[in-house]
Amino acid sequence: MAGNTTNISIRMDAELKSQADELFAELGMNISTAFNIFVRQSLREGGLPFDVTLNQPNKNTIAAMLEAERIAKDPSVKGYTDLNQLFADLKE
Repeated sequence: MAGNTTNISIRMDAELKSQADELFAELGMNISTAFNIFVRQSLREGGLPFDVTLNQPNKNTIAAMLEAERIAKDPSVKGYTDLNQLFADLKE
């Protein structure tokens, strides 16, 4: 296989490449090896080997976030700075 290789060029932000180089070096590989792993896994899965999403919360998550914000602003809700007190109150 080594005799049947080709070169490709990828444009990438310099800082992003630097961060990727550091990460992959910690994993014992270079960016070329990492890219080859990515392509092989993509071929095995018949697509990207991870979900590509906008990462937007669903209705339930939005509702929970709004409730948490409301609770955080409510002066009548007891807050805790001591975990032992929190657990003691939960046992009651």
